[in-house]
Formats: sequence, C-alpha cells, structure tokens
Amino acid sequence: MVELRKRKAPANPSVPEKKTKAPKPQPKPQPKPQPDVDVEVDADVKVKESSKVPEAGDIIDIDTFGGEVQTNDAETTSLKKLLEESKAGVVFFTYPKASTPGCTKQACLFRDNHTHLTSSGLSIYGLSGDSPKANTTFKTRQNLPYPLLCDPKATLIAAIGLKKSPKGTIRGVFAVDKKGKVLLRESGGPDATVDAVQKIVANAPKLEEKEAESEAKPEEEKDEEAGAE
Repeated sequence: MVELRKRKAPANPSVPEKKTKAPKPQPKPQPKPQPDVDVEVDADVKVKESSKVPEAGDIIDIDTFGGEVQTNDAETTSLKKLLEESKAGVVFFTYPKASTPGCTKQACLFRDNHTHLTSSGLSIYGLSGDSPKANTTFKTRQNLPYPLLCDPKATLIAAIGLKKSPKGTIRGVFAVDKKGKVLLRESGGPDATVDAVQKIVANAPKLEEKEAESEAKPEEEKDEEAGAE
C-alpha cells in the first residue's frame, strides 16, 4: 500500500501594516478685519476715518482730504485752498473724459445753470482724470465759466468715492461747505448731477441774504450795547 502523507497548509503570508498618514496641519484662523469705526466728535456730528468714503452729513479733514490736483491752467491746488477761496463751499462734478458727448452735456448743464447754482455762495468745479491740455481745450470749446480740475492720479476722485475700478472716473457730484461738512455725494447722469446741486441751493439761504445778515449783526450789537448803558 502506498502511504498518503498530508500536506502542510501554507503559512499565511504576512500582511504589511498600513502606514497611516500624519494629519495635515490646519491653517490658523485669520482674524477678521475690524470695520472702520466712526470717531465721535459730539452728539450730532461724526467724523469718518479716511478709509471710508464720506457721505452727506459727515465732517472731513479739510487739511489732508484728497491731496493735490491741478487746474486746467496747470496751477496746483487742493480742497483746503478751494474752500478758502469760496464763499460758502465747493461743488465738484466728476466726468469720465473731456469732450465726449455725455461729459459735454453735463458740463454745459452746469454752465447754463451756473448763476443759479452759485447764488448761495458755492463754487463750481469740473473734476476728471484728464490732462490740463485736454481740459483747457474742453473749457474753451464749451465756453465754461468755471475751472476744470485735473486729477490723473485720482487722489481726490478716489477720496470722494467716484473712482472706477481698476481705473477711470464715475460720473457724479460731491459738495462740501467751508467747515468740511459734506452736503452731497452721489453718482448719476448729467441731468441728475445738476438736479442734486439745485436741491441744495434751493434749501440754502441766498448769498445776498447771508451778506445782509452779516452786515446787520454789527448794528444789532451796537443797539444791545446802547441799551445796556
């Protein structure tokens, strides 16, 4: 008889241990940027920090606001200087490019309404990123009775919130009184920008009334002094 031998069962092959990957380091949470905070001056007036675009009712820092620009005559000026030269404040209407149809319409509307718009003591200025040469040509051709300001670096245009990204100028209007209080800031078409300024003028005392009031004050003070004696 043939002897049958049992075969040994093959040994189980060793299973390589799975290497566990080390967890990726989690990025540290970045602190959320803090919103700009209004700096309170008194109960009624607040000054917005320079990083925020001023709105109607805000008080701006006249000394530093907007940097320097040039007139179409290539003279360097600033908001502070223009306010000092004005009787009640200044109005800037912004336009994208001199001598284009929409900008011509806007400039001519401010020209045709110039007497009324300046009746309360506000000074009118056009403002764009054009060169003095381009703005001088524009002013001469359209017989504009007000200066045009040239801001190729858009420092003033950006400060009043009417700079287009990445570059360019948004059509709009900005007005501020001699004390730095913003009267108006909005974008709009040629007609809308003029209408916005007309509303301010309609609610403001006329320049003649202001002058008459200032002349009457000394007489009133004299009467009060005589009565006290």
